[in-house]
Amino acid sequence: MLSLSSHMEDYLESIHVLGMEQGNVRVKDIAERLNISRASVSVAMNHLEKQGLVLHPRYDLVRLTEAGAGLATAVYERHKTLRTFLKEVLGLREDVAEKDACRIEHHIGPETFRSIKRFMSRRSPRKRNGSTKGPG
Repeated sequence: MLSLSSHMEDYLESIHVLGMEQGNVRVKDIAERLNISRASVSVAMNHLEKQGLVLHPRYDLVRLTEAGAGLATAVYERHKTLRTFLKEVLGLREDVAEKDACRIEHHIGPETFRSIKRFMSRRSPRKRNGSTKGPG
């Protein structure tokens, strides 16, 4: 299994999210989203391209390969699930839940994540929508 640093996972997740939001992804877009320089993004894209996770012809759009898309989707799912757990179950503010989910998503073990995901899927729709009135 490919082991990536948390920064490389952040790049993949950003490409995935930007792709969902706007379709095409440019180095400039990734740099703005992560608040880093375009040069840093270019270095990372070269690294990810060598690993077969992105396609980035010089001065062209950035695209995830099938392998890159699979990893990016997994990171994004961990992030969303953890953010929701932290916000809805633990009652953290949105900004705190977002920041901590980003930190945790890179280090959580698969067994713990599966347990949180299972817990979240068993919650009633009423609780997921923020209402705690009534049974459930």
